[in-house]
Amino acid sequence: MSDLGSDDFDEERSKLGEYEGERNEAGERHGAGKAVLPNGEVYQGRYEYGGRHGQGTYYFKNGARYVGDYYQNKKHGRGTFYYPDGSRYEGSWVEDLRKGHGVYTYPNGDTYDGEWLDHMRHGQGLYRYTDTGSLYKGSWVNGTMESAGEYIHSNHRYRGNFVDSNPRGAGKYVFYTGCEQHGEYHETVTAFCLPCSILKWIPKCITGLTLWTPGQDASGEPSQSY
Repeated sequence: MSDLGSDDFDEERSKLGEYEGERNEAGERHGAGKAVLPNGEVYQGRYEYGGRHGQGTYYFKNGARYVGDYYQNKKHGRGTFYYPDGSRYEGSWVEDLRKGHGVYTYPNGDTYDGEWLDHMRHGQGLYRYTDTGSLYKGSWVNGTMESAGEYIHSNHRYRGNFVDSNPRGAGKYVFYTGCEQHGEYHETVTAFCLPCSILKWIPKCITGLTLWTPGQDASGEPSQSY
């Protein structure tokens, strides 16, 4: 039995919206239920001691939708978020943030499959470009390509160091015909667009195919940080 009177329920309705579902003996939302919030958004799923907890679906008024786990009123665990622009994230959530492993599908069809931290690509991940079929596989820091990685194209690939999503320093082009071109990317200033700078590839040598370990340059030594 609930100890809440009609006045208490009216106050709850004004703050938390309309609710239909199970309650515990204290009158709190507890178990399966559906709530229509004052702003028109809708949650349908599990509750525990008044908060969203367990499996549920939340419909946002802008057209977005979340289907997945809740913990103490926050998205936490496994879940899928459908965004209004047509993009989608499927993966791990921690306290309302994309964190851990997840797959994000962008409006243009590009996908990122890898690690996340606080809503940003962070850690090891694979980005697929749908228009060309090319891939980037490697390390990410705060949403940008950083450290060791490789671009994979239909007839060749580039392996090397990345800074701010651009190749920088030692690396090599691997051609599927069976040879490699070793060299370095350097940032140079152009007189046509001061103070703009461009990346320039400086080739050093051509060899047969060699082994490559992420974080090492063409000679096998650890790559420098820039």
